[in-house]
Amino acid sequence: MLLFVAVMCLAATSTQVLAQEKGEMAVGAQFAFGAGDGISNIGIGAKFQWNVINRLRLEPSFNYFFKKDYVSMWDLNANVHYLFPVGGKVNLYPLAGLSVLGATANVLGYSASATEFGLNLGGGVDFDLSEKWVLNVEAKYKISGEWSRFVGLVGVGYKF
Repeated sequence: MLLFVAVMCLAATSTQVLAQEKGEMAVGAQFAFGAGDGISNIGIGAKFQWNVINRLRLEPSFNYFFKKDYVSMWDLNANVHYLFPVGGKVNLYPLAGLSVLGATANVLGYSASATEFGLNLGGGVDFDLSEKWVLNVEAKYKISGEWSRFVGLVGVGYKF
């Protein structure tokens, strides 16, 4: 974590030209891994990104985590990223946001489900593969009442 903070501080002092400009948008798909409170599972998701101003990006996303040990989960997120350019094709960002997390357990024909609201805190890095395509790696911690958990994501996006 200390290394991440040091890199973010270094990035903040960078004078590189920012590749993401106001109004730029992107859509993407992602693979997810979630772990916490004795439940770990993998999933898939979709996201939309919109640069409100040059360095400030809004990102709503949805992830579905596949059933493991009778439990499937989903999350809906609304995150804010503040982009720090590092070199010509790399951007680091801290993130903060809100989430809704749902879980359903199906055991021997009986079903139970629950939903919770929470906060997201984390960070990530974007790698521009071309003018239109970007690779993204992100890690966040979801803080909620019963199911606080770590979520790691790897995704690809198309900018338009």
